[in-house]
Amino acid sequence: MQNSPAPAEDLVVLGKIGSVYGIRGEVKVYSYTDPLDNLLSYRHWTLTRDGEVRQVELASGRLHNKVLTAKIKGLDDREEARGYAGFLICVPRSQLPALQDDEYYWYQLEGLKVINQDGQLLGQVDHLLETGANDVLVVKPCTGSLDDRERLLPYTGQCVQSVDLSAGEMRVDWDADF
Repeated sequence: MQNSPAPAEDLVVLGKIGSVYGIRGEVKVYSYTDPLDNLLSYRHWTLTRDGEVRQVELASGRLHNKVLTAKIKGLDDREEARGYAGFLICVPRSQLPALQDDEYYWYQLEGLKVINQDGQLLGQVDHLLETGANDVLVVKPCTGSLDDRERLLPYTGQCVQSVDLSAGEMRVDWDADF
C-alpha cells in the first residue's frame, strides 16, 4: 500500500464506489475506464469524498455482465463497506498508460478554449459526455467568448481540427450559429 497519497492535482478520477455487493464487504464500482474492467488493473487507489482521503489496496475484482465489483483489502464487513459508498476512485496521472500523439485523456481536454474556423472563441471545454456514436464536448461560455451559449460539439476528427495542450486551445470546424 502507498504510504503517502499523491498530491490532489496529480490525481485522476477513474471511477466511483456505489453500493455494497454481497455480504463479505465487496462494493459495486462505476468505472469511467474503457473497457470497464481496466480500473481493476490499478491495485492502489486513492479514495476521496468531501475532503476525506483514504489509501486502499484492491484485493480482487471482477466484471459481472455490466456490473463491476471490487474487494478492498481489509474490508470484510458489509456494513463497513456501506460507508465507502460515494468515494471517488483516483490514481496518479503518472500511472496512466502513454497515448499515441493524436490521443488525449478527457482530463487533458477539460479547460481548453474552443476556437472555430473563423477565429471565434466559442467557450471552454467543461466536460465530455459519452454517447453511443461518439463522445461529445460540452463547451460553456467563458471570458471573451462569442456569446453566452452552451454548445455540444461532437468529439470527432471531422469537427476537432487540432488540439494544442501547451497553448490551451482546441481548433474546431463548427459554425457559431449551431
